[in-house]
Amino acid sequence: MLFNSLEFLLFFIVVTTIFFALPHKYRWFHLLAASCYFYMAFVPIYIVILFGTIIIDYFAGIWIERATGTRRKWLLIISIISNIGVLVVFKYYNFFLDNLNAATGHAGSDTVFPYLNILLPIGLSFHTFQALSYTIEVYRGNHKAEKHFGIYALYVMFYPQLVAGPIERPQNVLHQFHEKKFFDANDFFIGFKMMIWGFFKKIVIADRLAILVNQVYNHPTEHNATMLLIATVFFAIQIYCDFSGYSSIAIGAARVMGFRLMTNFNNPYQARSINEFWKRWHISLSTWFRDYLYISMGGNRVSVPRWYFNLFFVFLVSGFWHGANWTFLIWGALHGLYLVAEILVSKTRETGAGKNGLPKYSGVRRFLQVCLTFTLVTFAWIFFRANSVSDALYIVKNIVKGQWGGLQSGQVFSEFSMVLSFLLIVVLFLAEWKWVDRIIALKLDEKYRLNLAFGIVLITGILVLGVFRKLSFIYFQF
Repeated sequence: MLFNSLEFLLFFIVVTTIFFALPHKYRWFHLLAASCYFYMAFVPIYIVILFGTIIIDYFAGIWIERATGTRRKWLLIISIISNIGVLVVFKYYNFFLDNLNAATGHAGSDTVFPYLNILLPIGLSFHTFQALSYTIEVYRGNHKAEKHFGIYALYVMFYPQLVAGPIERPQNVLHQFHEKKFFDANDFFIGFKMMIWGFFKKIVIADRLAILVNQVYNHPTEHNATMLLIATVFFAIQIYCDFSGYSSIAIGAARVMGFRLMTNFNNPYQARSINEFWKRWHISLSTWFRDYLYISMGGNRVSVPRWYFNLFFVFLVSGFWHGANWTFLIWGALHGLYLVAEILVSKTRETGAGKNGLPKYSGVRRFLQVCLTFTLVTFAWIFFRANSVSDALYIVKNIVKGQWGGLQSGQVFSEFSMVLSFLLIVVLFLAEWKWVDRIIALKLDEKYRLNLAFGIVLITGILVLGVFRKLSFIYFQF
């Protein structure tokens, strides 16, 4: 059940209405049942796997809290292995076999290891990491083990953020499922505005850009350097609108019922460095890796070479988290190298700013930093989006040295759509730079006309300019 579908709108209205109509003591069961139905709308049988890991982690949390000494650590390890094991089997098994079969083939062996003909459970990486955060926090003594099995299951399965985050921590969410929620007009209104902004970013911008991006990236050899560059920039905007749009809908849907989920995006393309970009992009994942992997490896409290290794390794793992493909590993490695290089040149950059006649915090300098960061991020997106490493290298080579020419919009993506896409991108950046966050934060009785205009413009834009093809969200595949 995709967020950008009429089925979801009906589901959301029914679930929310029943939620407020029910007494508090039945609401957890209602939300859990609704979340199960939502998840089973994709591949029903996989809910068995999800509940298997939920049962393991529920008891692991209780036993970890009661245990002492090395037994606590072993219980945590069992929980981690059970979660990562499911992820490895469904997401990475065939990838490892691909490389193993290739290696044995090069060695002259006729042995071919069998593949698993299975689909990846939707959102597996997300709810796996959310479950891991629970047992790790209990192990560290930062959160009490949840004794109510239904509430813990709801923590993992809460439908707004079940398949693509935000990846929540138990400290933020678990207590909210115990609290009695009352209908709050301001929460409802703010949540509704978040949702329609998310729908606008997904249906109007992301899905429109996806038409050209798919056309070019699925057949890169048929397009000139101009189209390869435009498609690459379009993908940078597409993936942002697609993923942040999902997050806005998820956070808004929860907010309507009174639940507060963490912010997942904060205008990442306004970042002036790669370090700042990762403080603004997919915040729930970047902080997850920071808290549970980077810091556990020693973070920056180690020797300088080891610090650089920690940064690079974490982003390499992050790339692998995104997908079982060498393209994702290269994407993660690039961001790791970016961060290391940024540290190495930071002092030189700061001291050289004055020599170049640019004050340390001048508007020109900030603009140039934003442009450089966007360029580096967009270059890395080539590997993220390309169907193969060879396709990615072809695109890079031809953007740099290829033949430039006119726009090849064709029948699939008209000239009108091209112009409209550029206008929508400009509107997006201006809106998020100046207005959107402020308007969404307005309460029901604040600036009534501005609130009304915001809703009317977005809903009209969705109805008139929306691409209603039920295109899946990009991060559903992770």
